[in-house]
Amino acid sequence: MAVSLWKNLLQTTKERILQQRRMSLYNSAHGYDEELLKKKLQQFAGGSINLSKEDNGIGILTLNNPKLMNAFTGTMMVELQERVTELENWKDGKGLIIYGAGNTFCSGSDLNAVKGFNFVKTVLGPA
Repeated sequence: MAVSLWKNLLQTTKERILQQRRMSLYNSAHGYDEELLKKKLQQFAGGSINLSKEDNGIGILTLNNPKLMNAFTGTMMVELQERVTELENWKDGKGLIIYGAGNTFCSGSDLNAVKGFNFVKTVLGPA
């Protein structure tokens, strides 16, 4: 019983540390307001990040923006962060396959979103 309690304590501590790290990614470490950053990124719409979780513990993450050769838009960046959080909390996960819809894995970032980052940096301040 003591071993079970110890394992639960370790798991809870690990989850708290992961949560703190995610929050500090935007807030503490870089001085960004996460919600404001998400709002600004979502102005650069298009594409999606799809996640399916198979019964065998394998996740399939699909970059879905084939019109732009799966280039990341702001919306996709926000969705990727959400899917990663979902995967971190998936207790039955064993592996992950990442691929791009259509014939291209990922061509990088949508240039409109990249140009917009200058606007985001101006509004939110430097990292």
